[in-house]
Amino acid sequence: MAFFFCRLVAPRATFPGDMTPREAEAMHAHAAYWQGALGRTVLAVGPVLDPAGAWGLGLISVADAGEAQAFTQADPVAAAGLGFRYEIHPMPQLSLAPAAAPVPATSPIPAQ
Repeated sequence: MAFFFCRLVAPRATFPGDMTPREAEAMHAHAAYWQGALGRTVLAVGPVLDPAGAWGLGLISVADAGEAQAFTQADPVAAAGLGFRYEIHPMPQLSLAPAAAPVPATSPIPAQ
């Protein structure tokens, strides 16, 4: 298996503050898609509150770069034609916390 860092780039720096109803629908489908693959393909997923513009982070474990590309292209938000795109980067090494050390599902950091 190979590890990949997937960055979901929003269509504009002001997203999600000015999300349209169509984008909101696509984002709900996007969240369900990634959450549904947790523990199989997806190792970690979540939003990043970058001051330059929010973006999505996904860490995946797949056979190769082609499978990483196929997984992100099948994401409903990427397939919706709304301007979202993925940057995919191989990770030659990834260290994971042991299963006995649970990580909280949400961060105590407040949204900005």
